[in-house]
Amino acid sequence: MRTTPLTAVPLLVAALATPAHAAALPAAAQPPRVPAGTTAAWVVYDRHAGKIVATRNAHRKYRSASVVKILIAIDYLERRKSVPPADARLLQVMLRSSDDDAASAFWDRLGKGQIIVRTARKLGLSDTTPPPASKPGFWGYTSLSAYDIVRTYRYLLDRAEPRVRDTILGHLRKATPCGADGFDQTFGIPDAVPRPWAVKQGWSGFGTTPPVRCGGDAKAVGAPISWVAQRATGSGVPDYGRPVLHTSGLVGKGERYVMALLTAHPAGGTWNASVKRITTLARDLYRYAAR
Repeated sequence: MRTTPLTAVPLLVAALATPAHAAALPAAAQPPRVPAGTTAAWVVYDRHAGKIVATRNAHRKYRSASVVKILIAIDYLERRKSVPPADARLLQVMLRSSDDDAASAFWDRLGKGQIIVRTARKLGLSDTTPPPASKPGFWGYTSLSAYDIVRTYRYLLDRAEPRVRDTILGHLRKATPCGADGFDQTFGIPDAVPRPWAVKQGWSGFGTTPPVRCGGDAKAVGAPISWVAQRATGSGVPDYGRPVLHTSGLVGKGERYVMALLTAHPAGGTWNASVKRITTLARDLYRYAAR
């Protein structure tokens, strides 16, 4: 459905309840509580109402991890009229199973950080910047915000060519339970929000071997050497040294809401504890936005 441009919507649509009043409100009427030691940012846009219905730290920058794969796909599809079968397969595993090798192939071929420069300019992403100049090959070090992620989904819904929109969102609606690296990617929205949904997840800083290998339908291929090597230094990278988990997508009946939830967790934190935190936040955020 067509909606008004995001820039026409005030970022803060209502004052949140003060701590003194929050205890008296029903749980669904309270914004999510962020655990100590965790930083979180979110934006939820209601497509029916045409406005933002929940926001926190909307313009805070996080390292993108795999959420940037949406921008890589947009740039690739908008720069060509047809997609060879081999590239169609790469797009599928990159978007559905968050395959890092596929993302690296497109990243190298399309000019690395120039992908981010082009898409940020075209989509009006004011918080989105390429990786540091010293780390041009590390697409996961792209910086972005919850606000810009919501703008990206709204671009796909409202402005992108149908073939671009249908290809990308079609894959995100079929996101696999397992990432290609063996990590379970059902944290956040998939575990917290009833279907239907279309999601793109992101995770970084938990090493290359999952605590328990996911047993779903995505083949584990391991992380590319360049992806592993980016742990060597974090100059200019948001929240470097802290693991991040992000969940984003279209949720609710008729994909009513556009939701982006970005989190950074305590250094040395475990996968399981971090997953529990973001899933609880996603559940509470959806209930609050849909109140």
